[in-house]
Amino acid sequence: MLIDTHCHLAADEFADDRDDVAAAARAAGVSALVVPAVDATSFPEVRTCCARYPGCAPAYGIHPLYVQRASQTDLDTLRDWLRPVGGHSPRPVAVGEIGLDLFIADPDFQRQEYFFVEQLKIARAADLPVLLHVRRAIDQVLKNLRRIRVRGGIAHAFNGSRQQADEFISLGFKLGFGGALTHAGSTRIRRLAASLPLDSLVLETDAPDMPPAWLAGGRNAPSQLPRITEALAELRAIEPAELARATSANALAVLPELLSLD
Repeated sequence: MLIDTHCHLAADEFADDRDDVAAAARAAGVSALVVPAVDATSFPEVRTCCARYPGCAPAYGIHPLYVQRASQTDLDTLRDWLRPVGGHSPRPVAVGEIGLDLFIADPDFQRQEYFFVEQLKIARAADLPVLLHVRRAIDQVLKNLRRIRVRGGIAHAFNGSRQQADEFISLGFKLGFGGALTHAGSTRIRRLAASLPLDSLVLETDAPDMPPAWLAGGRNAPSQLPRITEALAELRAIEPAELARATSANALAVLPELLSLD
C-alpha cells in the first residue's frame, strides 16, 4: 500500500489521459491519492476527479500563487465546501494547498499572509489538517502556525533545516518527500530524508510537477511513487516494503479522513 499525499490529478496537464494516469497509479500499487485544489474555481474539478477515481481524496484551499485573483468571497466558498453536514461530497481530508511562497519574483507577501492566516482559521474551525506550501518561507509559515494552532498536517515538498523539521514535527506535522530526493544534487533533501525519524515522513509526487531524476524534467505522475519509494528506502537502508508500511501509517495518522475512502 502506497499513499501519494500530494498529487494534482485534476490539473490541466492530465486532461487528455487522466483515466490512464489514474489506472496506472492503481496498477503500480498507489492505493490512495490526495488531490489538492489551488483556488476556488478548481474546487468542482477536484471534487469531480475524486468522485471518479477510487482512492482519491480532495483537499480544498487557495494556493499562495493564486491569491492575487482570490477574494473574500472565495474564503466563504471554502468554508461552505468544508462543512461536515450539507457540504460537498466526497468530504475533504485537509485544507490545502495553502501557505506562503517567497521564491517568486516580487511576491505580495502581505496578501499571501492574509489568505494563509484566514485559511488556517478556517481549518481550525473545521478541525481539519492542512497541506502546506512552504517554498522559501518556512520560518514565516512556522511563525503563523505557532499563532494559529491547527490539527497538524503535512509540510509539502519540505526542504528546510533539521531544526525547522523538528519544529514542524512538534506542531503535529509530517514532512512530504518526493521526486526531489532522487536527484543527486539535492544533497540537503537527501540528507534529511535519510536521517529524519521514520514516523515523520510521508510520500508524495506533486504530479505533474517535481519529476524524479529519471523523467529528465518530463511530466510527473502518481505511478512514479513506487520508484520514489525505492529511492528513499535505499537512502535509509531499509526495505521498500517497510518504508511503504511506515509512510502509509504516517499519512493515515495525520489525514485520518483517508480511512473512510473506498
